[in-house]
Amino acid sequence: MPHDITSNSLSSDKGLTISSVSSVNCFDSNDNYDLNLNSRSRRHSRIENLEASTSSVTTDSMAANNQFSSTSGYGSINAALGVAQAIGQDTFADVADLGGNNWGADFVKAPEVWAKGYTGQGAVVAVLDTGVDRNHNDLQTNIWTNSKEIADNGIDDDNNGYIDDAHGWNFDGDNKDTLDINGHGTHVSGTIAGANNNVGVTGIAYDAKIMPVKVLNDSGAGSYSAIANGIYYAVNNGANVINLSLSGSTGNFLVELALDYASRQGVIVVMAAGNESDSQPAYPARYAEKYGIAVGAVDKDNNIADFSNKAGSNTLTYVTAPGVNIYSTIPDNGYTFYNGTSMATPHVAGVVALMLSANKNLTDAQVRQIVSQTSSNSTQAATLNLSNFVTQSNWTSSSFRIKQYEDGFSKTEELAFLPIPEIGSWTGEIPTLSNQLKSAKDLQESAFSLQAKIKNNETSGNAVLRSQEFRSGNTFNIASYSLSNNDKDRKEKDEGTGDIEKILAELEKIIEQYFS
Repeated sequence: MPHDITSNSLSSDKGLTISSVSSVNCFDSNDNYDLNLNSRSRRHSRIENLEASTSSVTTDSMAANNQFSSTSGYGSINAALGVAQAIGQDTFADVADLGGNNWGADFVKAPEVWAKGYTGQGAVVAVLDTGVDRNHNDLQTNIWTNSKEIADNGIDDDNNGYIDDAHGWNFDGDNKDTLDINGHGTHVSGTIAGANNNVGVTGIAYDAKIMPVKVLNDSGAGSYSAIANGIYYAVNNGANVINLSLSGSTGNFLVELALDYASRQGVIVVMAAGNESDSQPAYPARYAEKYGIAVGAVDKDNNIADFSNKAGSNTLTYVTAPGVNIYSTIPDNGYTFYNGTSMATPHVAGVVALMLSANKNLTDAQVRQIVSQTSSNSTQAATLNLSNFVTQSNWTSSSFRIKQYEDGFSKTEELAFLPIPEIGSWTGEIPTLSNQLKSAKDLQESAFSLQAKIKNNETSGNAVLRSQEFRSGNTFNIASYSLSNNDKDRKEKDEGTGDIEKILAELEKIIEQYFS
């Protein structure tokens, strides 16, 4: 089976060029098909009333509560915060990680949401892709069924313009066959709603339903019109969320109209940013300035993937999610690892499904706002990055200093001081502990301190590094730390003699007790 972003094999069909192994399928704007509003009008009974207009909600207000990065946008999505805010709460308490190949679910804090009883129940996620293997053991219980259609009777029972669309529709072949041969759509689907059955993978919203909408052929090629028609179909047949793990270099008016329609109907479209390492997303993710959510990929350490297109403009609702070494379903009851923003996108689609299972009345604009406000560019887990901890802890004041030492005696000379407005732009030796220790090796002292506002549960159970000091002299080395976790202060101090590497090892061991 293909591994995303590892091949340059391209296939072309109907003016749409797509990498058959790309996690984000790339297409050209020269679509030979037009969206026909008249030939099958029953499909789009409300299309004639559409107007191409922008959403009344802008992302300027969204940015107020979260710092936007041109690389990672609003940062990594957080299900515990997002779903909690969707129901008027602050956050949900941490629970034990699943571990293993389910690290993506742990990363976005899906288990914290499941513990509160929200598992995607009642949400329908349309996967517009290469199809879905609805017979996969990890997916078959979560495949959407058109309850108004009688399968295989040759009649359009629900009068929606599609005969026997009991499990979605194939817009590439214009038929009912939505089975996946390629594997891409099945992999995406497993991340969204793989069953919670202790086998394979557990989807982010494991009780949601997957609506298969095939807009790409078995080689991964398709057309803009197929994508646009697929969006209309998903909206008109009950989807709450649409996953678009595909992208292209230029926009398309037909797709933009379809996105506008979805937004007006309260359907949230989640779109892959693309895998070209560009400074901004490809299309249709770039339409996230008006509709839906654009998604970039990060690895286990919350580093933006080298292949991922970046956020670029702060007018976009752009977040990140796991997209490196993602384990999920493939056809014939198989599993494999893929890389790409295509793999990140279903993580976000799953989180949105969790939000809607908690509050079905959320609009597209409200979901976008919550997602942007509850995502974070702070590094998670046991990462020793001081500027990220400061951002995460809702600091009120902070300082950073380095003092020069000569022959074991302190020389009062501040070599660096950064005021609060520059806290996010620390560079060089200042941000990371390891680099500070390297400086200390040259007879320097480094110290970091902050006064943080930490209310009960404000930091979601994550420890916050409040202060850290390292001093290296001719006769001794000393390191001290002060950590806080919600309303319970934790303090540790470590003193010792020896080389810098020994002190670093001791220090990391202490901090990992609280940040792992």
